[in-house]
Amino acid sequence: MVTTKLARVRRPITLNPKSKRPLPPVVNVIALLEHLPRLCTKGVIAVMHDLYTRFGSVFTVSLFGLKATFLVGPEVSAHFYQGMDSEISQGDLYEFTVPMFGKGVGFDIDNATRTEHLRFFIDAIKTSKLRNHVNSMVQEVEDYFAKWGENGIVDIKHEFEKLLMLISGHCLLGKEVRDNMFDEVFSLFHELDSGVGLGSVIFPYIPIPSHIRRDKAHTKLAKIFSKIVRSRRDSNRPAEQDVLQYLIDSKHRDGSSTTEQEVTGWIISMVFAGKHTSTNSTTWTGACLLTHDKFLTEALDEQKHMIQKHGDHIDYNVLLDMDILHCCIKEALRMHPVAPIIYRKAQKSFVVRTREGDAYDIPEGHNLLSPMIFNNRLPYIYKDPHMYDPDRFAPKREEDKVGGMFSYTSFGGGRHICIGEAYAYMQIKVIWSHLLRNFELKLESPFPKTNWSKILLEPWGKVMVSYKRRRLPTA
Repeated sequence: MVTTKLARVRRPITLNPKSKRPLPPVVNVIALLEHLPRLCTKGVIAVMHDLYTRFGSVFTVSLFGLKATFLVGPEVSAHFYQGMDSEISQGDLYEFTVPMFGKGVGFDIDNATRTEHLRFFIDAIKTSKLRNHVNSMVQEVEDYFAKWGENGIVDIKHEFEKLLMLISGHCLLGKEVRDNMFDEVFSLFHELDSGVGLGSVIFPYIPIPSHIRRDKAHTKLAKIFSKIVRSRRDSNRPAEQDVLQYLIDSKHRDGSSTTEQEVTGWIISMVFAGKHTSTNSTTWTGACLLTHDKFLTEALDEQKHMIQKHGDHIDYNVLLDMDILHCCIKEALRMHPVAPIIYRKAQKSFVVRTREGDAYDIPEGHNLLSPMIFNNRLPYIYKDPHMYDPDRFAPKREEDKVGGMFSYTSFGGGRHICIGEAYAYMQIKVIWSHLLRNFELKLESPFPKTNWSKILLEPWGKVMVSYKRRRLPTA
C-alpha cells in the first residue's frame, strides 16, 4: 500500500492547458519495454496489474504516436459505457468486421442507421421470442449427444462449436440451411472465423491467405442467404418461425422493407457472434466446472432438484430456475470474458474521477480502452479474484452488485451492452444441464491456457474430456 501511494505521488503531472486539470499519467515506450519480460513469463493480466499499481486506474499508453487511455474499474467507467454516441463513439477500430459481414450493415454505415438496425436484433431475440427457441435448442442438444457412445474421449471445444452451429441453424437460419446445407455453411463460417486475427484489426484488407479465404467464404455465404431470402419472399408458403424470417419481414421506420443485402449481413453477423462467443463460453464453463469438485457437485445436485421439481421437461422457466448453473457460467465468464478489452473513442473531452478522488481530463480524440479481463478481477470488488468461486454471485454475497454499476462487464454495459446475453445463457444452460444429467465427465487435458492471438479470446488447443453415459439419480 505504501509503495503504491509513493509511486503515485512521484508520477509527473501534465496539465491540460485549457482546463488546468491534470491529464492521465503516460506510460511511454521505455516503461512498456520494462514490462516485456513479465509479459512473456506471466502474461497480460500480470502486466495490467503492474501498470494499475504503478499508474492508477486512469493512464495513457503512448506508442509510436498513438495514444490509448485505459479506464480501470467501475468508478471511472460510467461515461465510457453510458455516454451519448456523439460524445463516446465506437470509433473506426471495428472496420475489420466489414469484410466479414458485408456492406450496408454494421460498421459500414453511420451510427444513426446502425442504431435503427440494432432495433431489429433486439426485437428478434427479446424474451417473448426466446421462449419459442428453447424446444428447438433442447431438440438439437438431445439429438447431438444421442450420437455419442457409451463412453469415450472428445474435444469439447470442437463438439460445442458444431452443436452451437446446429442450434443457430435451427433457431436463426431456418430449415433450408439446417436440413440441406449445414455442412457447407458450417465450413464457410469456420473459414470466416479463421480469417480474423489481431493483424486483421489493423490491416483488414491486406491480401494474405487467411483474408482471401475469409472473403471467399463471405461471398459464398452471401449468395446462399440471398437465395434463401429471395425464395422466401417469392413463396406463398406459411412464414417460418426463425430469426431469418423475422428480419425478412421487418420494416424500416420509413416503411420500406429490409433489403437482401441487409438481411444477409445481419444473419451472418448474428451467427458469427453467437457461434464464436458461445463456443468459448460453453467450453470455459465446462473446464472450470470439471476442475472444481465442490461446484460440480452443487451443479449436479441442482439438476437432481430440477428433475424432482419439473421432471425431465426443460422449458424457459426451468432454465430460469437453474440459479447455481447460472452462477457457474457467470463466474467462468468473469475470469474468461470472450472480449478482453472494449474500445471507444472520445468525440468530446470529459472528466473522470477515481475512487481515490483524483480527477483527470480525457481530451477529445483519445482512444479509450476498458480492460474487462482486468476489471473483472479487481480485488476491492471480488474477494480472491483469481479463484473460481460462483458463490460470489449468490444472494448473500452478490459481489458484482455490491461493487456497483459496471463492476461486471463480461457482456459489456450501458448503451452498447451485448443484446445476446440472455440467448447465450439459455444455450449454455441447455447444453450443460443435459450433459450433467446424462454423463459422468472428466477433464483429461490440462486446464486450457488462453489463446491471446485471437481478437475474441478462446481456450488454447484442444480441451479433451472423457465421458461415460449414465442417468442422474434424483433420490
